[in-house]
Amino acid sequence: MRNLFLFLFRFRGVLVFSLLEVVSIYLFVTNNSYQRAAFFNSANAYAGIVLERRTKVADYFHLAEMNQQLAMENAALRQQLYPADTVRREADSVAVPPARTDSLKRIRYQRPAARPDTLLLGQQRLPARDPSYPLIPARVINNMLHNVDNFLTLNVGSSSGVRQGMGVVGAGGVVGRVKVVSEHYATVTSLLNSKTSISSKIKRDGTFGTIKWLGDDPTHAVLDNVLRETRLVKGDTVVTSGYNAVFPEGIFIGTVDSFVKEPDKNFWTVRVRLGVNFANLTYVYVVTSRPKAERDTLEAQSGVKPEGGMPK
Repeated sequence: MRNLFLFLFRFRGVLVFSLLEVVSIYLFVTNNSYQRAAFFNSANAYAGIVLERRTKVADYFHLAEMNQQLAMENAALRQQLYPADTVRREADSVAVPPARTDSLKRIRYQRPAARPDTLLLGQQRLPARDPSYPLIPARVINNMLHNVDNFLTLNVGSSSGVRQGMGVVGAGGVVGRVKVVSEHYATVTSLLNSKTSISSKIKRDGTFGTIKWLGDDPTHAVLDNVLRETRLVKGDTVVTSGYNAVFPEGIFIGTVDSFVKEPDKNFWTVRVRLGVNFANLTYVYVVTSRPKAERDTLEAQSGVKPEGGMPK
């Protein structure tokens, strides 16, 4: 202990100078918007490089598990597309009576085959080329689960067309929203974030609400602002409403797991089981909304706050 005090006393000038330097840099960055933005962009870039290299090493030892996960995901997506392909082949290649052929044609008309330029994400078919909501594929290289405010890091950035405020979806549904972007990496505000709110609706009857996370269970969130007069059913599908232009309408969020009428409130307390397994999230898509910039400008000029928006 005596040696420690002697060391601190000997280098007291350097230590005090270093401490004051750190404090001055902190004050300089936090009180100047340009320097703050430059610092966080640079920090995001360097952190992204470290995380990507760490992920590459980890991926090497988990190739079999990742391949199995991708195979299961592809099988689930193919299963949703398969019935239409089956009907088309049956109608085109099987010799059946005229009445049966007419019936098959009607079925084929009602359930058309999947287009090759679309992706089925969160139970919603999204165009993959030149749509209102183009998709940018990304790999999750860092994922937080156990905090009140959780974030993800993706291996795509401004060079791939990613911008702040864009939505992020996975095969299971809504994942979050882009917060900070560097040239090759992006940080995402996860749905598992206390400041996240997503404008949503119950698919069965169109009842609107807002999805929020309470900070406890990574598999559940709460659907707020559902009036007590609403008739709820366990298992109801909750999807995006399309109100905030970040996500297309109809992207899967989760299913109603339970609901309770609070005696002192005019709204239901609705617990929703999330469709995305955040503990095993590997590949996602960044949703780039072309109409969003024009809509944001119009709403800003009108003084309208977007419904169910998330923090940038």
